[in-house]
Parts: sequence; structure tokens; C-alpha cells
Amino acid sequence: MEEFVVRWVASGFAVWSTAFVAARALMPHRSYEFCNRAVSTAHAVTAVCMACLCVEDWSCPVCPLNAPSTPRQMRALAVTLSYMIYDAACCQLNGDVRLDNTLHHLVSIVGIGAGLAYQRCGTEMVACMVVTEISSPLLHLREMLKELGVKDTDLNLLVDILFAVTFSVARMVGGPYLTYVTLTADYPFLIKAMAAGLQLVSAYWFLRILRMVRYKLAKKRPAPPATSKLVDGKSS
Repeated sequence: MEEFVVRWVASGFAVWSTAFVAARALMPHRSYEFCNRAVSTAHAVTAVCMACLCVEDWSCPVCPLNAPSTPRQMRALAVTLSYMIYDAACCQLNGDVRLDNTLHHLVSIVGIGAGLAYQRCGTEMVACMVVTEISSPLLHLREMLKELGVKDTDLNLLVDILFAVTFSVARMVGGPYLTYVTLTADYPFLIKAMAAGLQLVSAYWFLRILRMVRYKLAKKRPAPPATSKLVDGKSS
């Protein structure tokens, strides 16, 4: 792995950790998770912006495929790798060791690390950053609104629906395409396995999001009118 990549990963980890400590100091009355989500939102915006700056030709944003990674792509991936390492450590310190979350961190860290080590499929991996991070700000916003007391409101429902739509389009349209491209290209097995694993995790979350939206919409439906009538002080 290139020396500059190692430096970017190390410095990125330091930046995200420092940002979390600063968030805790600036928002002492907010929870550990709230502060972590604030940092995660900053990373999501940064990752999408850096990914967009990697595009050389907007008439074909995912070109060239199956090509060596450019230095700009490797820097963008190194920043996200540093965040994934930070977030995995942050979740462990908070006792958040859910299986889906742990698998997400493991697949992301191994997959990005393999791509940086092989210095290949930079275009596909940067496009994957957009697919996975484009819905993250809305994900974190919906959870942060709950702590701010904005729960079971029209605003909360709107954010939930926007998140579900963005996640579904990105992960279940763009995601399968990138997975197909990766699996059919001449890439190392480890990269192919991580691409398939990430898509499986996305599909699992997609099903959970569908259930969440159905539950939220059901709560918003007006209650059916009462059919019973009172006759002589008794219901009939």
C-alpha cells in the first residue's frame, strides 16, 4: 500500500476522533450516539463530495471500469477507510456490537483495504461510496430528531420517507449494478467477496426499512369511525 495512503488513513482517523471529542465537549447534554451521528454526517457529506471530485467525465460517471485507481480515488477511499475504523471503534466503546453493524464495518474495512492494496477498481469503489453514503445524512438526521424531541411528527415522517426512497434507489438500483460489474470483472476474489457481502447487507437493511415505513404509514392512518350506536344508554 502506498505510503501516502497510510498517512491519509492515520490522519483521517485522528481527525474523526478529534471531531467526536469536540462534539462531546460542545454538546455535553447530548448522548454519545448523537455526537457520533454528527461526525458520521460530516463524513457522509465529505465522502460524497470527494467521490464527485473523482469523476473525470460526467457523461459517463462510472468510467473507466476495471482500471487502476488514480491518486485522487485512493485519497477518497483512504478518508472513508479511516472513518470506518473510527466508527467501528466508537461503536465498540459504546457497546453497540449488533451483528449487522459489525458485519457492515468488517466488510467495508476489508473491502476498501483490499482495493487500496491492489490499487484497482478505483472507479467502482468510489461509485460505491456514493451509493452507500448518499442516504447516510438522512439516516442520522431521523435518529437525531428523535433525541431532539421531534418524534411521531410530520417532519419525522417526511425524513423517514426521504431516507427510505434515497436508500432504496441507491442500494437496490445502483448497488446491484456495481456488484454485477465487480463480480463479472477480472478482480481478485477478496474484492468480489466484499462487494457481494456489502450488497447482501444492503438487501437486509432494505427489508427492515420497508417494514419501518409500513409501520410509520399505518400509524398515520386515521382510526376507522365507530360503528356502534348507543341505544338506551347501552351499546348495540
